[in-house]
Amino acid sequence: MEYKDTLLMPKTEFPMRGNLPKREPDMQANWAEMDIYQKVQERTKDRPLFVLHDGPPYANGDIHMGHALNKILKDFIVRYKSMNGFCAPYVPGWDTHGLPIEQALTNKGVKRKEMTIAEFRKLCEEYAYEQVDRQREQFMRLGVRGDWYNPYITLKPEYEAQQIKVFGDMAKKGYIYKGLKPVYWSPTSESALAEAEIEYKDKKSPSIYVAFDVKDGKGVLEGDEKFIIWTTTPWTIPANLGISLHPDLEYSIVKANDSKYIVASALLEEVAKTMGWEQTSVVKTVKGIELEHVVAKHPLYGRDSLVMVGEHVTTDAGTGCVHTAPGHGEDDFQVGQKYGLEVLCPVDDKGYLTNEAPGFEGLFYDEANKPITQKLEEVGALLKLTFITHSYPHDWRTKKPIIFRATAQWFASIDSFRKELMEAVQETKWVPAWGETRLFNMVRDRGDWCISRQRAWGVPIPVFYAENNDPIITDETINHVAALFREHGSNIWFERDAKDLLPEGFTHPSSPNGQFRKETDIMDVWFDSGSSHQAVLEERDDLQRPADLYLEGSDQYRGWFNSSLSTAVAITGKAPYKGVLSHGFVLDGEGRKMSKSLGNVVVPKKILDQLGGDILRLWVASVDYQSDVRISDDILKQVAEVYRKIRNTFRFLLGNLDGFDPSLHMMEVQELREVDRYMLVKLNDLIRKTKEAYDAYEFAAIYHAVHNFCTIDLSSFYLDFAKDILYIEGADNRDRRAIQTVLYQVLVALTKLVSPILPHTADEVWVYVPGVTEASVQLTDMPEPVEIDGSDAIKQKWDAFLLLRDDVLKALEEARNEKIIGKSLNASLTLYPTNEMKELLSSITEDIKQLFIVSGFVVAGVKEEAPAEAKTYEHAAVVVKPAKGETCERCWVVSPTVGQDAEHPTLCTRCASVVKEYYVK
Repeated sequence: MEYKDTLLMPKTEFPMRGNLPKREPDMQANWAEMDIYQKVQERTKDRPLFVLHDGPPYANGDIHMGHALNKILKDFIVRYKSMNGFCAPYVPGWDTHGLPIEQALTNKGVKRKEMTIAEFRKLCEEYAYEQVDRQREQFMRLGVRGDWYNPYITLKPEYEAQQIKVFGDMAKKGYIYKGLKPVYWSPTSESALAEAEIEYKDKKSPSIYVAFDVKDGKGVLEGDEKFIIWTTTPWTIPANLGISLHPDLEYSIVKANDSKYIVASALLEEVAKTMGWEQTSVVKTVKGIELEHVVAKHPLYGRDSLVMVGEHVTTDAGTGCVHTAPGHGEDDFQVGQKYGLEVLCPVDDKGYLTNEAPGFEGLFYDEANKPITQKLEEVGALLKLTFITHSYPHDWRTKKPIIFRATAQWFASIDSFRKELMEAVQETKWVPAWGETRLFNMVRDRGDWCISRQRAWGVPIPVFYAENNDPIITDETINHVAALFREHGSNIWFERDAKDLLPEGFTHPSSPNGQFRKETDIMDVWFDSGSSHQAVLEERDDLQRPADLYLEGSDQYRGWFNSSLSTAVAITGKAPYKGVLSHGFVLDGEGRKMSKSLGNVVVPKKILDQLGGDILRLWVASVDYQSDVRISDDILKQVAEVYRKIRNTFRFLLGNLDGFDPSLHMMEVQELREVDRYMLVKLNDLIRKTKEAYDAYEFAAIYHAVHNFCTIDLSSFYLDFAKDILYIEGADNRDRRAIQTVLYQVLVALTKLVSPILPHTADEVWVYVPGVTEASVQLTDMPEPVEIDGSDAIKQKWDAFLLLRDDVLKALEEARNEKIIGKSLNASLTLYPTNEMKELLSSITEDIKQLFIVSGFVVAGVKEEAPAEAKTYEHAAVVVKPAKGETCERCWVVSPTVGQDAEHPTLCTRCASVVKEYYVK
């Protein structure tokens, strides 16, 4: 007979290769058919809620690696929570209003000015829904489980209605006001912007030093001096109404080139160097406060330029004399208000200078720099012109520079509830911990929130104006508008006249003729998404406020984390979240930002098509996501290799459970050999470590723990020596059933533990697990450690044995290199262990030569008694010699018993007895 036919080799239909790109879509179709999301929710409905609230990505274009990282991280958490004692719904959402969709339609040839606003908005809505469908399909391909066909979308009527209520509640508390203030203004978008819509990039600007003659020295100055101001925005000179000094700084009146100039003493040396003054003499020094109310003369228009004092003045750069244009800067505005200056803003919506800037009207602000500078030179006021490259705010959508421009806008008064905001930040759990400091400082330092935008595609600001222009915001109007939006959507605001949007019979004392008009501005899109705690968490029955967790990229400290906090604290007094977790950005393999120009963009679709979703998900688990992370082909190859080892482990476990029925063959823990119990102790360690890591959102710890368990604990030790029992002994051999019992428990636990990270692979494995009844591993709970008596002692003993085993493996490797043996089964070992190791070996009842995978083994003495030929290591001296006897044709062990059985002359007596008992009739 062919003795190889009597070996109990692994048998399984579980495929060796994942072929994930092909297999995963079929599996996802199966999940959809069985409605796995609802099945999970039904199974866990009576458990405590855990709500991870999805921050809405913008509905425009294909998803990128940042999207993939974000959604996969969320899926890890939601899947784990639903398997570990919680009901964990996941409601995905989309942000759908704003400029990018308007621009996308314009780029497609839509003639916005040839249609009504309502008609244009309808096209925006249709486009947004197309993008939602496109992104939804891509997110689902990542294996992210959620309520995908019942998401929240910021353009939905029920969402907009709740957003109107948020606005109304804030207005009722006095937090909403309209005011003329300098705001970030994008000439390219023709709209005000919020701080979160600004990004900083380098820009080349003119750097000019300008002299302002003193007109009235107020008895402190003689009147022949000149203040020197410095600015990188010459286009704002026409708007100058004052000069700001620091009250406590010392200022020098310095004589240079037959003129007297005023600069901060601390900056005098730098200014003199810049101006090229060879000889200077300080005539006098004064404190800034002494120069308060001195009047200088505007160099172009001759009007008064008032000298004021303010704490915002520094000596970081310039001259210490700050050019002040109240219509073009926050600090300028504040100090101007204090001194009663008007708010002059001679720049229109598109960035062109108006007739309030005589001589420069009609020029685009940036193009006005040169003629203004030339005019200053012509009148003798320009002292120095150079160019500098500096960090400057840009519109994050159009990527063009913005300006500060005073306009009438709607604001949320952060000052009114700043204290409550800071308290809410401190009451929230932040991961990483520095997130608390970051948002706390932002809240502490931020100005009022400009919430109005001059665009078409967004939620209208629900304000009416009376005949005398008084704004009307009442409970009655807010509730009525919210009800209209819930029924018809916000487009009704642009389809109906003001009187048809007001409650029937509405009157107001400021409109004796019953005439009203409506606000035409829309809300900042951050107000849209920032209202989701009300429009989603409160609106839906399957969620609750506050959410347990918000999880987004670190850019959302100034975005969604911030706007959500502001609106929630304003209307509820509390944060909308109990915890906030943030992740970094995805960079290329060299740590560079991805860009089309560099050609280093990695897109999720390519990875999905080439490697599959579970490889991408395993990459997410492998990285320290709280910092910026790297991805490249080489990195993904390393991850794919780890995946291969995990998959092969599953395949081995399944293959060696062929014929194993857990209801019939499972052994009790106390019946197992000690080495088998040791593996269950190691499994318990893995279960505890993995669940603790899931709870702490430390997915890289899971990645490494699972990988190490598969490669070190299983493959390199337990499964390695177990083959001699699993393949060689009879099917019902007690040691074999003991090992199968361990393999079964490892298989079930490991499948569950990796399921949140590798859902496709875990469900694929689950189909082959003997005895399971659930249709998916997703419908099970996380494993719990098995109770094992004396587990600490077992772990200590066998951990020590593995140290000795490492020494033996080194000795075998050296013997192989010296051609003493071939494979390890050719070897016979003579050990001279330390006293501690000798005592340990004497306590082991298992076949030690089987554990070492050698054919002969003997302990001859202690380490000090080892002969000179022995190889000496930390825990033992080892002599390796070829084993005596012949190689068994079936088990490959070298044994002197080969040939002793006449019926089976090529087998050792062990194999001969197995063959006789199980295979010979």
